[in-house]
Amino acid sequence: MTKIDIISGFLGAGKTTFIKKLLQEAIAGEQVVLIENEFGEIGIDGGFLKDAGIEIREMNSGCICCSLVGDFGKSLEEVLTKYRPDRVIIEPSGVGKLSDVMNAVRNVARNLEVRLNSAVTVVDANKCRMYMKNFGEFFNNQVENAGTIVLSRTDVAEKGKVKKAAEMLRERNAAATIVTTPIEHLAGMQLLELIEKPDTMMEDLLAQAKADYEHHHHGEHCSCGCEGHSHEHGEHSHEHEGHNHDHEHGGHVHEQGKNNYEGNCGCHDHHSHEHEGHHHDHHADDVFTSWGLENVTSCEKKMLEEILEELAYGNRYGDVLRAKGMVPGENPGEWYYFDLVPEEYEIRIGAPDYTGKVCVIGANLKEEELNQAFGN
Repeated sequence: MTKIDIISGFLGAGKTTFIKKLLQEAIAGEQVVLIENEFGEIGIDGGFLKDAGIEIREMNSGCICCSLVGDFGKSLEEVLTKYRPDRVIIEPSGVGKLSDVMNAVRNVARNLEVRLNSAVTVVDANKCRMYMKNFGEFFNNQVENAGTIVLSRTDVAEKGKVKKAAEMLRERNAAATIVTTPIEHLAGMQLLELIEKPDTMMEDLLAQAKADYEHHHHGEHCSCGCEGHSHEHGEHSHEHEGHNHDHEHGGHVHEQGKNNYEGNCGCHDHHSHEHEGHHHDHHADDVFTSWGLENVTSCEKKMLEEILEELAYGNRYGDVLRAKGMVPGENPGEWYYFDLVPEEYEIRIGAPDYTGKVCVIGANLKEEELNQAFGN
């Protein structure tokens, strides 16, 4: 089965840079065919190909490059039949419609063992508004049909301009993954995984919270040591038994261990809401709400600690049961990753991710306050 990846974008958006990174860092061991289909010209960007270690029209490191004109679908079928590659990367015309290329691939897939693996659109953050206004039919088609949208030039664009561009793109495509981190800060394999698989951080976090909730609220037959529903959770009760974790919170350290029952699930009520009368008999879907924010910009560690302190111990943002995220720090290339359950959180330094992102799961979440906290 041959994978087909389409990397679209207007001329000068940065498609070549993106493809080069994939070829050099992620798929060097595969047999790859790179197809360029430029509008009105048959030429190949030979300089780029030589830089990537690939000779034009010759097999080298498992890769060939060719330009297709005329009947694109028929030419694609001929290339696939002749070379039987592991992967085909198609770089369509900058002013071409992504939907047309996708349809051509689907038509070929009826006769050959191929599948459309990904559809990427690269967008210059500085020109997004102008292209959307002046070349709407073509530009919007590329945006609306993409599974992943890569914003380029974000390292030289104003922070506000990047955020606005991402918002405009999100209005056109509600489902696509939008990359705002400069791609030179990301590994080629990271980009490959991103375009091949959707981001499920929110879904995963919600599933964890639901599983923990059901586990600790499922009746008298609980085998986890919590003895039915008699979870005594007073406000900020720090009588933690079991193992201790030392997490630094805003300049002081709280010793954190298990809560007052076995199995630290993080779904205890930490704001002393006494659940008398209904004995935790709600279904998880009736209890939880979720809130998320993407394209979160850089944040100072002290400010992040203050927000997480309130999320973990206060109620300004609602009854928070879980929170997770990754945000750029003050220093270039430094990112803060955090995980949070009631009365416990940790911050660690990690590698850049494709965009700053925060997910919060809880009950009665105050979305406006959360937007103000992370929306900076």
